[in-house]
Amino acid sequence: MNIWELIIVQPMTNILLFITMLVKNFGIAIILFTLLIKLLTIPLTAKQVKSRREMADLQNDPQYKKIMEKYKDDREKLALEQQRIYKEKGISPFSSCLPLLLQMPIIFGLYQAIMRAMASTPYELLKLERIIYPFLDVNKIIPIQNRFLWMDLGQPERLYVFGIGIPVLAILVVLTSWLQTKAMEGPDAGGDASVAATTNSMNLMMPLFMGYLAYQYSAGLALYFVISNLSTMLIYALMGEMNFKRLFSSNKEETPTKKVIETSLVSNDNDEEEDEKTAKPSPKPSARSAAKKMRPKKMKK
Repeated sequence: MNIWELIIVQPMTNILLFITMLVKNFGIAIILFTLLIKLLTIPLTAKQVKSRREMADLQNDPQYKKIMEKYKDDREKLALEQQRIYKEKGISPFSSCLPLLLQMPIIFGLYQAIMRAMASTPYELLKLERIIYPFLDVNKIIPIQNRFLWMDLGQPERLYVFGIGIPVLAILVVLTSWLQTKAMEGPDAGGDASVAATTNSMNLMMPLFMGYLAYQYSAGLALYFVISNLSTMLIYALMGEMNFKRLFSSNKEETPTKKVIETSLVSNDNDEEEDEKTAKPSPKPSARSAAKKMRPKKMKK
């Protein structure tokens, strides 16, 4: 057994089997397993929230604003100064990506654990027997009942309506992932281009990537994604970090600079109109009056 299976796949498989023994339903076991993972990662979530708040406070720091203005034309120097301030204040701008990165081994490990637990052939049952902890008596639940609601938890999920297979869970995964990232959008690391680019890329790619996995692989994995997203949104809402107004906001409000420019343009147009009125020439005298003025005056006798 390699290290991956020893520290990831085997523990997950046994936890799923143990929960299944308690609730007698593999789908509910996956849901409870997901909630357990969320409870265990709450400290990491709290650290992420703290880092987000520190980044928001940093953007209003006078010293930080001064550095941003001073080195705005020197990206290399600006990056060095930003890193110095992050280190001085103990801020980790990339901590918002940690929960996303942590999900990767959980995702692949859970998929393998689900497939191992739902062993059906003699060969698969033999492989499962080799990784089950000795203190677990799973003979009463093996083979695992893989039906949950309309799904076969070992197959890609589809809800058939008039003969058309609709990937309901995959759609829910993309939707809840996008809602989660949208409502949790935070500061852009004070203009740090590398951090902003990384965060934006992750926020765009992760919902699509997770939706693809939910569409392509087992329904049990898709069920994990949906419950994980919903529970994450609940945790952040309880921490006061969910800004649901962002979901319904349209375009960004006009910035003060734009308003000043527009006001200046209007003012300039008015000034030009006033100048045109002031500089408007008086009407030219007629030719008759001009000739009359040029006539020599008669001498009085």
